[in-house]
Amino acid sequence: MRRRRLANKEAELDITSFMNLMIVLVPVLLMSMVFSHITVLDLKLPDMAASDDKKDEQQEKQLELVIRDDYIDVNYPAGIRLKRIEKVAPDEEAATAKLRYDFKLLSDVLQEVKRQLREKGIEKRDILILSEADTDYQTIVSTMDTVRSFKAVVAASEVDAELFPDISLGDAPEGEALVSVGSAGK
Repeated sequence: MRRRRLANKEAELDITSFMNLMIVLVPVLLMSMVFSHITVLDLKLPDMAASDDKKDEQQEKQLELVIRDDYIDVNYPAGIRLKRIEKVAPDEEAATAKLRYDFKLLSDVLQEVKRQLREKGIEKRDILILSEADTDYQTIVSTMDTVRSFKAVVAASEVDAELFPDISLGDAPEGEALVSVGSAGK
């Protein structure tokens, strides 16, 4: 029996085609990647050491935004309704479409409230957003974005102007225990 000895050759790896694939694939993946944008909001928690008298006085002068299933109420002072913003249809053509909150109208109302408060000499930077337990997260975030700032044109460029950047969150009161402006004096 004759044994045949095979010559020991080291195997060479040909990675040229793999490198060509990577050269094409990496830039394509990087261009199609969505870069995430994270925004951090500073929310202020109520001070537990505040006295009851001071707390009641602050609550009376509190600007509130109450998010309900069908509408948003703007209250100032706390519990006195200034404006109710009903949900609107997203499109006149889509009769079966789901109703949505009108954040543009909400921004306009808050700009008017801010202007009226300034005319009275009140510089208000804080707002209390009260939402029901089943309010979805996106609605709360959109509301916070709306009350924090609005788009204004200054020197032919669009900038974010400040509305009420100091935001507090809370639970909406049960039912409708609010007084509207028209019936406040009766």
